[in-house]
Amino acid sequence: MGNNSKVITVSINGEPRQLPANMAIASLIDEMGLTGKRIALERNGEIVPRSTFTTQSLSAGDKLEIVVAVGGG
Repeated sequence: MGNNSKVITVSINGEPRQLPANMAIASLIDEMGLTGKRIALERNGEIVPRSTFTTQSLSAGDKLEIVVAVGGG
């Protein structure tokens, strides 16, 4: 019996989403197709530094707000 089958629910921009437990924020960003984009990510009201995306895991009930910066020009 592995822990890989556990699913948690987090809120992303107000939408409930089911994800694997212990998923890294970086994996979520990748899954959403936002890797390499300029984004700001807030978790439970606190800004998450980009440098910690690979080390921070999501927890059940997390409320995430993801804002994608649109490049002007």
